[in-house]
Amino acid sequence: MNDLSLDNRVAVVIGATGGIGAAVCRALAGAGCRVAVVFRRDQAAAQALAGSLPGRDHAWAQVDITDSATLDRLARELGGRYGTVDVLVNCAGMTRFVPHADLQDLDDELIDDIFRTNWRGPFATIRALRPLLEREGGGVVINISSIAAMSGVGSNVAYCASKAALNAMTVSLARALAPAIRVVSVAPGLVDTAFIKGLDPGWRQEQVSRTPLGRLVVPEEIGQAVVAAATLTAATGCTLTVDGGRLLA
Repeated sequence: MNDLSLDNRVAVVIGATGGIGAAVCRALAGAGCRVAVVFRRDQAAAQALAGSLPGRDHAWAQVDITDSATLDRLARELGGRYGTVDVLVNCAGMTRFVPHADLQDLDDELIDDIFRTNWRGPFATIRALRPLLEREGGGVVINISSIAAMSGVGSNVAYCASKAALNAMTVSLARALAPAIRVVSVAPGLVDTAFIKGLDPGWRQEQVSRTPLGRLVVPEEIGQAVVAAATLTAATGCTLTVDGGRLLA
């Protein structure tokens, strides 16, 4: 992908039905992409999202990124429909709130689940779609990370570590897959999704007060960052932080 236009490009968004993923899909479709809405569980939400996007030739597909066989199937389906992938966004992830000092509750099963989804899954997705990303002048991979990778503050210790590993993978693969494929991380701070809005209002306001810009990032701004990363063709192996300045606090 050698120009700044996303018109008619093919974008694949993994984890598309979440608050951030859906905003990314809308931003990419608004920029002219044909978008494959990839989900794990909620088919109705994926179909509705694909049907609501501006533009044409959008699709939806069900995938479990912890199962490489389903990723291989996705690659075949995308190859048959589009013939190429220009933009891959790894937006799927999982976590659970565990206080950082509570080492016992962060058990082996939870640690494995987090790394299986937040690191191995994106790697396996890139591995499966690499041949499609290398076509038509090369594509870009955009990994949705978190400022938890840098701050060490997040839902639990393993989550922070998994996002740090994702950023390290971004650097490693940017080097290994160049020049055909660029790899970039987008690292949000606390994003004001419907889930966050449903939590304790006092806690949410405290988070706002700790953010230098005086507000939380909204999902649409993560979509804007993804479009920027997709079109900034000299950028690879880097992390774009979108956090309202929370890392400064």
